[in-house]
Amino acid sequence: KKKTEPNIIVFYGSQTGTGEEFSNRLSKDAQRYGMKGMAADPEEYEMGELARLSEIKNSLAIFCMATYGEGDPTDNAQDFYDWLQENDDEDLSGLNYTVFALGNKTYEHYNAMGKYVDKRLEELGAKRIFDLGLGDDDGNLEEDFVSWREQFWPAVCEHFGVEALGDESSIRQYELKEHTDLNMNKVYTGEIGRLKSFEVQKPPFDSKNPFLAPVTVNRRLNKGGDRHLMHLELDITGSKIRYESGDHVAVFPTNDSTLVNKLGQILGVDLDVVISLNNLDEESNKKHPFPCPTTYRTALTHYLDITHPPRTNVLYELAQYASDPKDQENMRKMASSSPEGKVSTRIVLNPKFRNILAILEDMPSLRPPVDHLCELLPRLQARYYSIASSSKVHPNSIHICAVVVEYETATGRINKGVATNWLKNKLVTDNGHKSTVPMYIRKSQFRLPFKTTNPVIMIGPGTGIAPFMGFIQERGWLKQQGKEVGETVMFFGCRHKNEDYIYQEELEEAEKNGVLTQLNVAFSRDQEQKVYVQHLMKKNKEDIWKLIHSDNAHIYVCGDAKNMAKDVQTALHEIGEELGGMTRTQATDYIKKLMTKGRYSQDVWS
Repeated sequence: KKKTEPNIIVFYGSQTGTGEEFSNRLSKDAQRYGMKGMAADPEEYEMGELARLSEIKNSLAIFCMATYGEGDPTDNAQDFYDWLQENDDEDLSGLNYTVFALGNKTYEHYNAMGKYVDKRLEELGAKRIFDLGLGDDDGNLEEDFVSWREQFWPAVCEHFGVEALGDESSIRQYELKEHTDLNMNKVYTGEIGRLKSFEVQKPPFDSKNPFLAPVTVNRRLNKGGDRHLMHLELDITGSKIRYESGDHVAVFPTNDSTLVNKLGQILGVDLDVVISLNNLDEESNKKHPFPCPTTYRTALTHYLDITHPPRTNVLYELAQYASDPKDQENMRKMASSSPEGKVSTRIVLNPKFRNILAILEDMPSLRPPVDHLCELLPRLQARYYSIASSSKVHPNSIHICAVVVEYETATGRINKGVATNWLKNKLVTDNGHKSTVPMYIRKSQFRLPFKTTNPVIMIGPGTGIAPFMGFIQERGWLKQQGKEVGETVMFFGCRHKNEDYIYQEELEEAEKNGVLTQLNVAFSRDQEQKVYVQHLMKKNKEDIWKLIHSDNAHIYVCGDAKNMAKDVQTALHEIGEELGGMTRTQATDYIKKLMTKGRYSQDVWS
C-alpha cells in the first residue's frame, strides 16, 4: 500500500469540542473529492513546518478556529497564536488556506481568533482560496457552518480542477472489532488518558490526566423555589494542584445510566460487549474515536455525548438505516440546509431539544448499528465552573456553586443538564464509598488587583456570585494579614429574598466584618417591577463613578453574557455620560479602555 500524504489538513482551535468536530467533518469530506484529509491539533504540530505543505500537490490548510474567553485563542491554539505573532519573517507564499471561525455575537470580541488567523496568514504571504466563514453560536452555528461548507467545496473543486466522486453515501472512518477473550485489565472503564489512570493517580493533573477529587460537601443553597442551587466542595489534598481565585475548575461528567440503558434497549444491544473502533486509515494519528478497547456501556456513559441534539451530518448518515422511506426522507430533510429543511426541522421535529434517544423513540423504523452511532456521536466534554473559594483560605479545597439544569421540551420530555444533575447526585458517601469527581484546573485572567489597596466592584447575580465568594474570602484573609485593603463593593441579585438569596450568611458576615464595604442586593421578583443589578448600580452611580474615575477601581462581572453583562455595560456607559460629562461614544471608549487595561474583567457564559 502506497503511503499517501494528506493534502488537506484541517487544523482546529477548540475548547468545547465543536471546532474539532467541524474539522473532522471537513477532513472526511475530502474523500468525496478524491483527496486525503486529516484533522490536526496545532498543539501537536511544529507549525514552523506549515510552509512545507506547499510541496504537496493540491494542498490546502483549513483552520477551524474558535475564540474563547475575552477574544483569546483556545488552550490548544495558544502556541500557534504566539508563533503567528512572533514570526514576522515567515514566508508562507506557497500555502493555500481558508478559515472558518467559531464564535458568539453575544461577546465583545466576536470571532477575534478566526479573524486574526485569516488576516495574519495573508500578511505572511499565504493565499486565501475561500472567504473567511463566521459562525455565530448565539444564532445557529451549525447552520452557519453547513452553508459555508456548501459553498466552500465547489470553490475548492474549481481551484484545483477536481470534481466530486458522486458518492454521497456514508464513508466509515472506523471499523468495529469485538473482543471475546480480552483480559479486563486492558479495557478502559472511563479513564480520559492513560489506562488505569483512575486507579493509580500520578501528578501533574491536567485535561489529559484528571484528578479524582473526593466530594466533602454537597448542599442545597436555596431555601425555596423550584430550582436547585448547590454548593460542592472538592478535596485536592495531596494532589499538588494549585489554583488562584478566579480560576475555573473543569469536571468530566458522566451520562445518566437510565438514558444509556434505554439506548441499549431500543437498539437491542448487549452494552457490556468489549469493542474497539479502529481507524481504517492506518496512518492517521487518531487511532480511535474514544479510548479503546472499552464496552458500549462505558463509551455511552463516559465518552460520548448522547444528550445534545445531533448535528446535521449525524442525521444525514443515520438516515440510510431507516427502513421506512418516509423516515429516511424526513431525516435527510432535517439534515439539509435548504429552507424547507429548516422549516420542517424547526416545526415538526424541533430538534433543538431532541437528543438521539428521542429521535429513535419517535422513529421506530430507524435502528442504526450501535457501532456506527458511536462513531458519529461527538465526545462528551469537560464542563467549566468558576471556583467559589480562595486558595489562601482553602488551599486543599475547591468550591463550586451551580444551578441544576432541567426543562421541559416541546414534545413534553424533561431534559436534564448532564453535568449539574450528575454533580447533584454526588453525595458525600454513596453506599459507604467516597464520591469522587474527575477534575483539573484551568487558569483564567480573572484576577484580583495586584495592589490590595485598589478598590474592587463585583457584579454577579445568581450563580455568577461564584468567583466573588473566592474574592471576598481572599480580601478577608489579606485584612487578617494586616494588609491595607481597598473598598470592596458587591452587587448581587436573585429572585426572592427568602428563596434564593444564596450565601446570605457569608455575605452579611463579610459586611459586618468590614471585608465588604458595600453589599447591594437586587431581589428581582419581590415587588411589582423587576429590579436587577444594573438598577442598583444606577442608584449608586456617584459612588461607582468616584471609585472608577478617581480611585482606580477594578470592575468584575460574572454570570449571564446575553442580557446581564450587556445591561451592566450599558449602565456603566450611562454613568460615564451622566457623571463624567461624556458623549455616549466617549463613555463607550472609556469603558473599552478599562477592558484593555485589565481593569474591567468578565467571566461570562451564555
